[in-house]
Amino acid sequence: MDVILLERVEKLGQIGDVVTVKAGFARNYLLPRKKALRANEANKKVFEANRAQIEADNAKRRDNAETEAKALDDKSVTLIRQASNTGQLYGSVSARDIVEALAEDGIKVAKSGVVLGRPIKTIGLHEVKISLHAEVSRTVKVNVARSPEEAELQSQGVDVMAQLFERDEAGFTEDYDPNAEPGEIPTELQDEAPAAEATDEA
Repeated sequence: MDVILLERVEKLGQIGDVVTVKAGFARNYLLPRKKALRANEANKKVFEANRAQIEADNAKRRDNAETEAKALDDKSVTLIRQASNTGQLYGSVSARDIVEALAEDGIKVAKSGVVLGRPIKTIGLHEVKISLHAEVSRTVKVNVARSPEEAELQSQGVDVMAQLFERDEAGFTEDYDPNAEPGEIPTELQDEAPAAEATDEA
């Protein structure tokens, strides 16, 4: 389907461009959000007649977005979530969670403006694009952690998960006896076993 763009659309074109898109994309996204018009003769005439006004309105929205975007410069939000020992979240962080976290800091962002390539499912620092206008976007750091203390460590650049794995590996190394036969009980445990049985009998 051919459409006339009413604003710049990433990877498609600029205001006034006539582009060919899939019918579903036009019907479900471009047309209902007033980002484009069907490219028929009547609409082309309407667009050309109103082109100056459409471009002026777009410039005004862009300027407003630039002003709002200043609040997002170097912005980070912290989300405390439950997660497994491997750092996998029980659930995931969605666009709505990020919108709510920003709202708590007094920054209003539309849910549709949060550009998540995929849901966040692990603890750590994640960069999320916030689109305020077709030509204005900022990147926000989302710090997902299991506790405020963990979030603080991550904000200082500490890789919490790497530290956890190092600690686990160190624990296994201490308990491992390289001279033991497979299935053999370490001698100190053998000494303890009869003592424990004697105590039970008494």
